[in-house]
Amino acid sequence: MKKILLALFALSQFVVAQNKSKSDTTNVHELQDVFITANRTATLRKETPVAISKLTAKTINETKANAAYEIVNKTPGVLMVNLGNEQHSMAIRQPMTTNAYYLYLEDGLPIRPMGIFNHNALLEINQFNLQSIEVVKGPVSSLYGPEAVGGTINFISLKPSINPEFKFGIQGDHFGFRRIQAAGGATIGKIGFHIAGISSLQENGWMANSDYNKDNLNARIDYNISAATRLISNTMYGKYYSQMSGSVNEADFNNRTYNSTSDFTYRKSDALRTRLTLEHDWNENASSYITAYFRDNKLGQNPSYGIRWNPAVNPTTATGEVNSNNFKSYGTIGQHTHKFDFLNTKIVAGALYDYSPVNYWAYRTNLRAVLNPGTTGSQTVHHYEVIEERPDLKIADYTADIYNTAGYAQLSFNPIEKVVVSLGGRYDNMKIKYSNALDLSSGDKIYDKATFKAGVNYNPFDFSGFYGNYSQGFAPPGITSIFRAKSGTGGTTGVPAEFYYNLKPASFENYEIGGWFSLLRNKLNFDYAFYYMEGKNELLNVKLEDNSTDYRSAGETRHKGIEFGINYKPSTQIHFRLGGTYAQHTFIDFKVSDKPTDVLQNLDGKEMPAAPRWSGNSEIYYYPNWLPKLRTSIEWQHVGSYYQDQINTVKYDGYNLFNARIGYQWKNFEFYGNVMNLTDKLYAYNVSRANASNAQAAFTAAAPRTFVLGIQYNFSLKNK
Repeated sequence: MKKILLALFALSQFVVAQNKSKSDTTNVHELQDVFITANRTATLRKETPVAISKLTAKTINETKANAAYEIVNKTPGVLMVNLGNEQHSMAIRQPMTTNAYYLYLEDGLPIRPMGIFNHNALLEINQFNLQSIEVVKGPVSSLYGPEAVGGTINFISLKPSINPEFKFGIQGDHFGFRRIQAAGGATIGKIGFHIAGISSLQENGWMANSDYNKDNLNARIDYNISAATRLISNTMYGKYYSQMSGSVNEADFNNRTYNSTSDFTYRKSDALRTRLTLEHDWNENASSYITAYFRDNKLGQNPSYGIRWNPAVNPTTATGEVNSNNFKSYGTIGQHTHKFDFLNTKIVAGALYDYSPVNYWAYRTNLRAVLNPGTTGSQTVHHYEVIEERPDLKIADYTADIYNTAGYAQLSFNPIEKVVVSLGGRYDNMKIKYSNALDLSSGDKIYDKATFKAGVNYNPFDFSGFYGNYSQGFAPPGITSIFRAKSGTGGTTGVPAEFYYNLKPASFENYEIGGWFSLLRNKLNFDYAFYYMEGKNELLNVKLEDNSTDYRSAGETRHKGIEFGINYKPSTQIHFRLGGTYAQHTFIDFKVSDKPTDVLQNLDGKEMPAAPRWSGNSEIYYYPNWLPKLRTSIEWQHVGSYYQDQINTVKYDGYNLFNARIGYQWKNFEFYGNVMNLTDKLYAYNVSRANASNAQAAFTAAAPRTFVLGIQYNFSLKNK
């Protein structure tokens, strides 16, 4: 990969030579009031009846992030939870969760096919290939289908530049992280291209057993067949390998003893995505595109979260697992957009077909648990050792063909001046043709749903607007959940393997009002949203005493809150932003057990775990006039307290975190430094525990104060 990155430099020099005679005739403007994701086509903010935010190229470039969560968390109402080495979970109108209630897009196309959600999918994103990030909060299943429930995040890639551009950089920290990155592009005649690559390496970090390496390469080629017709090719290839340090117990966390309990756990990924899009503008009011795409993903794990230890049974033994989840996708999506003079009407309509064959297997490993000194009933594990791998003891072993078909349409029009009405609907049909080797069963499962939305924008003044919407969300259970043997069945238990064939698809109804205003000649901008969302058959995890998970998709939940964002630029030197959310996530009707002997029968009325009421991210920037090429900022991340368990007995206090950034541009060179966790705060990204009274908390420890340094060379012929 490093050779590829260095080769980009040589390629850029060739392109420069080919283009030296060209003059600069292009001005680039950031159209911050235009969004693509909310309506699948470029739409003004004042015509978009949803809560949507954009992270611009300026924000991305100045953040100089080691991982994507550092950028995404700048979005009001969003908490992307760092789980180490670019692994993550998410909280958007949901608690911090790994469930399939978020849709991750790359240039409008899902990174994963429906039914194969992976909460770590964003570790495949190339941070050096981003033009902007758009985040839609709340359900948009009426446009994007299943999983677009809590939020939809669209990572928009850099396009080929008109003139030759090239950038090359290195950055790292004092805990053994290093990254080399390069990108370049140009347009020669009718052909434009852009290539971006990164190569990251972590060695001997602050947390034991936390090494990782990641290599990503993105390539885009645009062929302008004519002024009205374009052919666009996009390809991404990435390899990732990470040790999985896992969580630590409370005593080790408080003592800052960052020793991993497992030195054998890992996650590895091999991902390829490629697409070819044909775009055509029929006239100034009509355009169409059709995209054919292919995905090839291989994900293998010996996961730390798969370790099961039950001290009540035998405190010196445990079990783990090794698993592999591999799929390919063959699909196409087409869309047509048409505008009419009558009531300024716009129609967007499209259809999708996706065929994704998948195979998954998981088998058990037997472990020895070496305990820390302690009293009976409060044992903790110092480390685990692998005794033997048992490929003959399967936890899961299935193949499946997933067929996704969908059709959608959206209509917007102006019934009266300053009012925009939006209506949309989509029908999804997901058919799974499976073969389960553990119970020798085969058959079909079908999840289908029609989802709708209706919204209205009212813009009484140029400087303010209001909106309201009703939207529906839909999320079928992931197939990994369906075909995984229930805890206590299969293997050597003597109980025939049982599976989650009866898991139901979750459905959501969201009601929302919000608005925005801009004052002081656009120096002060404020946006807000109030939402109320009900979920039925929401797929939730019940953590059992041995750290295994049981799945439930029954009952009702309620999610309600306020999201807000403020941007204030009193002068060219100072920029201040404040963003956050207050939310409540509650079990309304949720049965945990049908056994009369179980103490815990239901969770009705309890707060959902890992659901901080307050969270937010704010930052103040200083660009001094006395040194125009200097930038500085201080960032504040707040996460409020939340329950660690589902029965609401123990809370984690949350945290306040500060980060500092500084950068200076000298000629074509940019020098920068970030101080993450400026005050060296002791905190955890996540804390969880099972519902048993003697359960031990698991802390996903966060990094101590970290110094990041980097240098980047930026070249553009238009500046010559």
